[in-house]
Amino acid sequence: MEINISPKKIPNEVKGFVLSQYFGDGLRITFGVVLPSLILAQFDLLQIGITFSLGAVCASIADAPGPITHRRNGMFLTIGLVTLISLLTSLVGFSVYTLGAFVVALSFLCSMLYVYGPRAASMGVAALLVMIIGIDDVRPINEILFYSLYIFMGGAWYALLSLSIYQIMPYRLARLSLAESISEVAMFMRIKAEFYKEGMDYDENYKKLIEAQITVNEKLDAVREQLFKNPKIVQENSQEGRLLLVIFVDMVDLYEQIMSTFYNYQKLHKQFDHTGILIDFEQTLNLLSEQIDEISESLKDGSKPQINLLLPRKLQTLKTKVDAIDTTDDTISAIGMQSLKNIEVNIENIFNRIKKINGYFKAKEQKKLQRNDVQTTAFTTSQVYDLDTFLDNLNLKSENFRHALRVSGMMLVGFIIAQSTQLLHSNWILLTIMVIMKPAYSLTKERNLDRLFGTIGGALIGMFILNYVTDKYWLFGILLICMLGTYSFQRKTYLVSVVFMTPFILILFEFLGMGSRALLIERVYDTAIGGGLAFVGSYVLLPHWEHKKLKNTLIEMLEANLAYYHQVSQMYFGEKYQRVPYKIVRKEVFVRSANLASGLQRMFSEPKNKQLSIKEVHKFSILNHLLSSYVATLALYSREHFETLPNFEKLRGITQNTEILIKEAIKIIERSDFVVKENIQLSKIHGEASEETDEVYMLIIEQFMNIQKVAYDICKISERIEL
Repeated sequence: MEINISPKKIPNEVKGFVLSQYFGDGLRITFGVVLPSLILAQFDLLQIGITFSLGAVCASIADAPGPITHRRNGMFLTIGLVTLISLLTSLVGFSVYTLGAFVVALSFLCSMLYVYGPRAASMGVAALLVMIIGIDDVRPINEILFYSLYIFMGGAWYALLSLSIYQIMPYRLARLSLAESISEVAMFMRIKAEFYKEGMDYDENYKKLIEAQITVNEKLDAVREQLFKNPKIVQENSQEGRLLLVIFVDMVDLYEQIMSTFYNYQKLHKQFDHTGILIDFEQTLNLLSEQIDEISESLKDGSKPQINLLLPRKLQTLKTKVDAIDTTDDTISAIGMQSLKNIEVNIENIFNRIKKINGYFKAKEQKKLQRNDVQTTAFTTSQVYDLDTFLDNLNLKSENFRHALRVSGMMLVGFIIAQSTQLLHSNWILLTIMVIMKPAYSLTKERNLDRLFGTIGGALIGMFILNYVTDKYWLFGILLICMLGTYSFQRKTYLVSVVFMTPFILILFEFLGMGSRALLIERVYDTAIGGGLAFVGSYVLLPHWEHKKLKNTLIEMLEANLAYYHQVSQMYFGEKYQRVPYKIVRKEVFVRSANLASGLQRMFSEPKNKQLSIKEVHKFSILNHLLSSYVATLALYSREHFETLPNFEKLRGITQNTEILIKEAIKIIERSDFVVKENIQLSKIHGEASEETDEVYMLIIEQFMNIQKVAYDICKISERIEL
């Protein structure tokens, strides 16, 4: 994604990152990992300190952002698990055969933890990390228990540190997570603004828009989990909790409003480019995106966002320019003019909502905030942890089972290679396989490249540092910076994290008296072997290709859009707006859209012969985005003008036909025998509208017609999809 960043903006980007949850996580983990080693090193117990630090690292892996109860339970379970695994690894290490069997069995079981979600999977990663590090570390029997005890104590120390920080700042992580999601909404608006630029590439911008939609929905889901599953926010009547909730609720509504500013941009450019008004739209939307970014920054640093004084004047000028357009121009249609006015009104509404959110930051307004009565349980999902879920996935139809077999198979091959060589740190091969291999081929491929290039780049940096920096204090300072970079970027940009990680490991070995220049080459060599095994395994051993589960994703997308359209369209026939049911179906559309977009994105990374019907699926994705955007426009209008809506009974036939078309599209994708070809047709409005209605509500009628046309196009493209 090409984003122009001015030199003045760079300090703001740096400030934003330093105040972000990523940097906060990096500081917490670095402090939690370094402190035990630093203290014990003063008593010549550095080796014990490093074992403490290993326990802290393992606990931090399960300390991913989320509800505090999930983080706490994840850390405690991880501490118990890694303590047990460290003990077992030492006990089975007496024989290479028992150790090999243990590696395979544990790799399979830990990889199967994916069936319980990301946090459980991270517990498996921590367990495998302890096993891999302990493989070549043979200890006398009397030291084995102490080794496991030190790991337990290191994990317990980190868990207490993390939970203590939460008790001191219970809302900090939620604030940062909300700020991150708001920043992504601002980026989404900037991409929407690009559509008003003359001569822009529509297909490329659609692609950027869909990528941004994935990120926005991921961030909103993360915030939803943190806010709605946090008892301090939902159950307690605190001012801070109410503030975060109302900002989040309004921000989701704002995101819907931004989505609804979607029109046939090619027609708009054809009609209005010569007026210059579309450039004004682009500039205004970019100014509004900066205001949204300011809300994000205010959540991070505790300041109060200020409205740009240019904006009210800009909006007034925009309205004046729209009204001044010569409607007698033959190139401008009445519907085009109405669309333009509707965009201008929607931009005003976006500005008003931003002002409303800004108002929440004023102390006087915060005191007026009422306890939110949203039924939060309806917007969150619960992960079931039971044996039946595990057993139900023990078959080749399960994506997680196939992944577990791939990991255990490649770990066995890696173990044999590692044991067959005399290299001191050959367990790096296993570590690389564990980190790189993911359930999807595309994710494994991406991780592989990041790991390889990051390791090579980091090794060169590490070589430069060790060659030119000899002072131990300077080296320790660089070590801390590298650690901070590693842990800050590990959940943001993996490539950057690996670049920091390699010098960090090399400097650490230098402090332990195990450093040598050959270590650099060995690190790259082992990474290449591990990465190669991971890549071959993901391609050859029971591979998972995206097209195999894409059919269900397409059907779920259509079902979500059908429910959304039905909920909204009925408001035009007298059914009142119901907040919770409406927001549930809207959330499903957001989530399913992100799932479809991310699935399509992963397919683009797969081999060409595995990209079945990719052009058709891409077109399907764009059409569904159009459908969601048009429905969002109808939703906003009906909610704001429900009491004054005229009789739209003449549109009931169009509405029913649209729903039939979406249902037929579902049957087509299912390859059902019950597809009715005669149903796949466009319906016309029965009866003529009055002149007043034509003049005032022609855009609403056009939206219903557009939605029907998009549903029809979805049916047609679905017929060409072969999965």
